[in-house]
Amino acid sequence: VIVSGKLRAARAKSMKFKDGYMISSGQPVKEYIDSAVRHVLLRQGVLGIKVKIMLDWDPKGKNGPMTPLPDVVTIHQPKDEEDFISRPSMMAPAEIEMPPQMGVPPQMIVA
Repeated sequence: VIVSGKLRAARAKSMKFKDGYMISSGQPVKEYIDSAVRHVLLRQGVLGIKVKIMLDWDPKGKNGPMTPLPDVVTIHQPKDEEDFISRPSMMAPAEIEMPPQMGVPPQMIVA
């Protein structure tokens, strides 16, 4: 709530009253903030009153916006991981037959 104008003295002032959490920038302001401005005519001059109200998040969209605030973090339960008891053992390399190469006698091939 902001009240501005000649409140008690001859000089105009503005007084701000704030409570709780209020977002002030970005797309969520258009969805979450309801604001109103009214002007009151007094003997001393015009008094301006601005009111901003932040709505609560409503997943169904009846009492507030359906989209959650971007800074809300949801922590999910960790997935159950399979416990690996042993690693597969390294098998001894088997004898591999190499195809004969052209022009090289089989005695010269070292595997």
